[in-house]
Amino acid sequence: MTTHKVNIAEKLAGFSERWAPRRIARVNDYEVKVARLQGEFVWHTHADTDELFLVVGGTLTIHLRDGDVVLGPGEMYVVPRGVEHCPAADEEAQILLFEPAGTANTGSEGGERTREPVDA
Repeated sequence: MTTHKVNIAEKLAGFSERWAPRRIARVNDYEVKVARLQGEFVWHTHADTDELFLVVGGTLTIHLRDGDVVLGPGEMYVVPRGVEHCPAADEEAQILLFEPAGTANTGSEGGERTREPVDA
């Protein structure tokens, strides 16, 4: 997909839509995606894969059934496979995601907020 360096800030500056991941690279069978988030997403799980969230800007809260994980810039969290979670951001947060190609952003939930990543 790419054989050159990628500037994450430039990729994030290239779009404004929220909750619509953009693919910026591939690593073997994994995709590296960036997204802009604001508001609350849907509760969902990924039965077959972990999901890595790395905050680039803003603050992201990952609601879990047994408590919340609050992340700021430069912090990351891996949601283990099968764990129900709901990402949320009061103000806009910019994130980087790392997950297997073909992983739906809404996991098991599906619905109108499901987005296929497009190349940034």
